[in-house]
Amino acid sequence: MFNKLFSSGKIGTMELKNRFVVPPMVSMFTNEDGTATERFIRYYEEKAKGEFGLIITENYSINQNAGGFKIMGRMWNEKHMNSHKELVDRIHKQGSKICLQIYHAGRQTTSEITGLKPVAPSPIKDPTMPEIPKELTVKEILKIEDDFVNAALLGKKAGFDAVEIHGAHGYLINQFLSPFSNKRTDMYGGSFINRFRFCKEIIEKVRGAVGKDYPILIRLGAEELVEGGLNIDDTKIIAKMAENAGVDCVDITVGVYATRYMIAAPAAVKEGWLAKYTAELKKKISVPVIVVNRFTNPFLMEDVLDENKADFIALGRQSIADPHFPEKVKEGRFDEINKCIGCMQGCIGRQVQGKNISCLVNPLTGKEYAYDKKTDNPKKVMVIGAGPAGNEAAISSARAGHEVHLFEKSNKIGGQWLIAAIPPNKEELNSFTLWQKKQLEMLNVDVNLETEVTVDMVKKGNYDEVIVATGANPITPNIEGIEGENVVQANDVLTGIKLVGDRCVVIGGGLVGAETCEFLALEWHKVAIVEMLDEIIGGLEEGPRRYIMKNLKENNAEIYTSSKVKKITSDSVIIEKDGREITLECDSVVIAIGSSSDNKLARKLENEGIDIKIIGDAKKAGRALDGVLDGFKVGYGL
Repeated sequence: MFNKLFSSGKIGTMELKNRFVVPPMVSMFTNEDGTATERFIRYYEEKAKGEFGLIITENYSINQNAGGFKIMGRMWNEKHMNSHKELVDRIHKQGSKICLQIYHAGRQTTSEITGLKPVAPSPIKDPTMPEIPKELTVKEILKIEDDFVNAALLGKKAGFDAVEIHGAHGYLINQFLSPFSNKRTDMYGGSFINRFRFCKEIIEKVRGAVGKDYPILIRLGAEELVEGGLNIDDTKIIAKMAENAGVDCVDITVGVYATRYMIAAPAAVKEGWLAKYTAELKKKISVPVIVVNRFTNPFLMEDVLDENKADFIALGRQSIADPHFPEKVKEGRFDEINKCIGCMQGCIGRQVQGKNISCLVNPLTGKEYAYDKKTDNPKKVMVIGAGPAGNEAAISSARAGHEVHLFEKSNKIGGQWLIAAIPPNKEELNSFTLWQKKQLEMLNVDVNLETEVTVDMVKKGNYDEVIVATGANPITPNIEGIEGENVVQANDVLTGIKLVGDRCVVIGGGLVGAETCEFLALEWHKVAIVEMLDEIIGGLEEGPRRYIMKNLKENNAEIYTSSKVKKITSDSVIIEKDGREITLECDSVVIAIGSSSDNKLARKLENEGIDIKIIGDAKKAGRALDGVLDGFKVGYGL
C-alpha cells in the first residue's frame, strides 16, 4: 500500500531504509553548555525506535555568537563532539541514520542570548528582533565559514552520517542570500552571484574538509513570504547553484522569523502545501529533495512521492505527536496513530517563549527518559470525567499498571473538547478524542458512560485513588438583561442546541468568543464581538490567531476592544467605548467570557474526608495543553 514510503533511498552515499525524515526542530533539551542530556538523547532515540529512516538534528550553533536560543546543541569543540557521540551511537543501534544540522543565527538572535552583539550581512534590524546587528567584515565572514567547516568535521568525527547546512528561516546564510536582509555592495552583496557567495564558499569548504563521499545537505526556504524577499523562482536558482557547489540533497522549508507563523503552519493551512514548491524544484535539480510542513496523512505522503514531487517526507510536529508514526503506518495500525492537530501550543508556542517543547496530544514528549517503568504497587483507580485531562489520567494510570475505572455522565467521551472541534479549521481536534478512545480500549480501562458519580458510589467502590476531572462550566456575567430570551451561551450555539438570528453580538474576545464569532460569520451571520481588553485572542499562538483574524476581517465582523457591556435589551447590546455609549443592534447575544471550574463533586468528596486528586479544568480552567499534562503526571505518579 505504501511502496514508495517504505522503499529505500539514498542521499549521496548514505542509504536510508525508508522515506521518513525527522526535520530539525529546536527542543531545548540539552544542557546550557550545548552538551547532550539523557533527556535529549531519549527524545531522539524514541523516533529512531519508531522507524524514522533519517533524523536531522535541531540546529547546532557553530560558535559562541551563532546561537538563537540559550539552550540548544553546540558543535565547536571536543567537549561538544564527545557529548553528542552518545546520541549518534544510540540512534544507530535502532537502525536509523542521523544528520547533524549546523547553523549561525546571524541577526535573528540577541546579545542577551549570546553575550555578544548579533552580526549580519548589513546593519539592518530584523523585524522581530530588538537590536541592530553589526555588519560583518570580509575577515569575519571568512572566519565564520571556517567555523562551519570545524563543526562539520567534529560532527563527522562524532559519527554523524551526514551534515546539513542551514540556509533557511532567515538565519545568517539566508540573510546573505536575500535582498530582504543583504544590502552590501562588496563581493558578498548586490548581485545574485555575490549574495550566493557566502553559501557557496561554505559548501565548497565543507566538501573539501569532509571528503567527496560524506553526504552534505542544505536547507533552503522555498519562499521567505516577506516583501522584497526570496521567492520560489530565486530558490530554484539557488538550489541548482548549491548542487553545483557540492550538496547531495536539498531540504525545503519556508518562511523567516518575520513570517514564522508559516514555518510550522497551523491547522488552517492545507496538509502538504509545500509539495507544490518541491515539485518545481525537482524539475531543476538532480539531487534528492526533502519536503516538510503539515504532513499527517500517509496516503497523501505516498502520493507526493509517487507523483515525484519530493524524494523524502519530513514529519516535524507529527514526529513529536507520535514518534512511532512510520512503524504504525507500516503495520497498518492507523487508529493507533496520535495525530498532530496543528494547535501550536506545546511546540512552537513554548519555543517562542524560550521554553523547552511539549505536545498537547503527547505529554510524554521530553519525558521519555522518566516514564518508562511500570508500578510495583498496582492500585484500583477511579477517574471522574472523560474530557482530555480525565482520559489522559486514565490512559497514563493504565500504562503504569493500575486497574482503572473511568466515569462520564454524558453518553460519549471528549467533554468540552468535542465542542472545541466544531469551529472552522478545528476539526482535527476530533482525532485526539478518537486516539484516546482507542487507547482506553487497548488498555482495558473500564469506561462507564451516562454515569453521574455520587459520594456513595466512591465510598462503595473501595478505590485506592480517586481522580476528579469534572471540567468547567461557562460563566454567566452579571449584566443587565442577561436573562433575556435572546441571550445564549457560545457552547449552545456551537453544538446546535440553540439557534441565533441573523445579527449577533458575541460578548467575550477570548478563544471561544473569537472562534464562535468566526463560526457565525462563516455561516453568513452579521456579527460583532465585544472585548474589555485592548485586543481579542491576545494570548493565542501567532499562526492560529492570524487565520482567525483573517476570517473575521474577510467576513466583515465588527470588533470592539477596550469596550464594556452596559446593558442587553431585546434587540441590542449597549456598550461603552472611549467614554461614549454605542448601541449594537442585534437579534441574538452570545456569551463567551470564559469558564469556571466545576468542582462541586470534589468539594463534597473532600467534605467526606475522601482523598482525591483534582486535575485539568476542575482544578483551574485553562488550556488543554496544561490539562492533558496534568492528567499525564497524576496518572503516572500514583
